[in-house]
Amino acid sequence: MTEKANLKTLKVRIKDKHKPILERMAFEVNQVWNVANEITANYSDIPIPEVGWLRTNFSAFDLQKDLKRLKAERGFILHSTTVQEVIAAHHKARRQFKTDKLRWRVSGGARRSLGWIPFKVGAAKWKSGQVYFAGHYFKVWDSYGLAQFEFRSGSFSQDA
Repeated sequence: MTEKANLKTLKVRIKDKHKPILERMAFEVNQVWNVANEITANYSDIPIPEVGWLRTNFSAFDLQKDLKRLKAERGFILHSTTVQEVIAAHHKARRQFKTDKLRWRVSGGARRSLGWIPFKVGAAKWKSGQVYFAGHYFKVWDSYGLAQFEFRSGSFSQDA
């Protein structure tokens, strides 16, 4: 008989001193989203002379192949699994809304998108009383006793 795994979604607050690094990561997530959006918008319909238009559907895997050099080219500090998770979320949203171009994620100004940094299993770990993610330690207000939990996929999300 197999055991049932109990999953619990936790929401913890990260200390304010980590705001600059999290804002940089959120900016990089927005850039990955926007590049994926541009690729799918530009290459979804390819014109073929005397035939018409060839419709192509980019999968998340196809976009990952196209964007795997983006992190190194732009000097991003994001974890590679975060880039994969952003591309997967972009693909899921395109499928859900049946469109090739989604709204851009805006990084500045009054109408900017709230920060969002997704991660996969194993990307974030609990080490010495802090969350370790993408080479950085983040102190949190630990009201749950996070040492007793194994981190699965999740995200750092900014509140309004």
